[in-house]
Amino acid sequence: MADETEDRICTEPGGGMPRLLAIMARLRDPARGCPWDIEQDFASIAPYTIEEAYEVADAIEREAWDELEGELGDLLLQVVYHAQMGAEAGRFDFGSVADRVAQKMVDRHPHIWGDASRDKSAADQVADWEAAKARERATKREGRTLDGVALGLPALLRAVKLQNRAARVGFDWPATDAVLAKLQEEAAELIEARDKLTSEAVSEEMGDLLFVLANLARHLDVDPEHALRAANAKFARRFEAIEDALAEQGRSPAQSDLAEMDALWDAAKAAEKDQSKESGLT
Repeated sequence: MADETEDRICTEPGGGMPRLLAIMARLRDPARGCPWDIEQDFASIAPYTIEEAYEVADAIEREAWDELEGELGDLLLQVVYHAQMGAEAGRFDFGSVADRVAQKMVDRHPHIWGDASRDKSAADQVADWEAAKARERATKREGRTLDGVALGLPALLRAVKLQNRAARVGFDWPATDAVLAKLQEEAAELIEARDKLTSEAVSEEMGDLLFVLANLARHLDVDPEHALRAANAKFARRFEAIEDALAEQGRSPAQSDLAEMDALWDAAKAAEKDQSKESGLT
């Protein structure tokens, strides 16, 4: 009878959060669950969690609102998965995870659930938020300036966060010109490494150059992850235009050459600019 009730909870639509929690518990059940799900652990699931977060961001970037609901569900499943494994290990469960973040929101918004003034700008509130995070890090004995910047973040995002932390204690270039000068210096060092040093040295210099580029983006108030995603999308869009133009002639890129494809790239770029101008006029 208990199994029938559990199956009904798992299979009947409209069950919301209790249904999803029951499904995950069943999938992880050692006797009746899915062999693949039973074998997973925090480390094996973590890459899927990151991937699902990016798919949410991708749907938002493309304004694919019909897809966003499903992507958010996939991301929620990752939280439920980790919470179930935490419950099995006796560390935490979904309820404690939800309670913890709820308490964090209350603690970090004293201007909503406390006696602090709401008469502050958004920038003031961000400063208060960072101050609260600093106090939390102190209770975790994260005494160093860069403690708590997650290692698993995308490299560009982590670079910006590290730089922001250092800037708060005065370790920062005062103006963009200084960053540009450093960029030129790192580019020259990369060229020198390419010509004279090992592949490991080239990789190190490339990392230094990318780190300075992230710093330049920060000084220009540009999100480097967003900027690179946009550049990726632009590249894919224009390369597809090359493929389409060649396909009209019954050919593929492999049957073309660089000079022809470069000319088709320029044509696609010009067409985008013309379309952008037309859109601006209407």
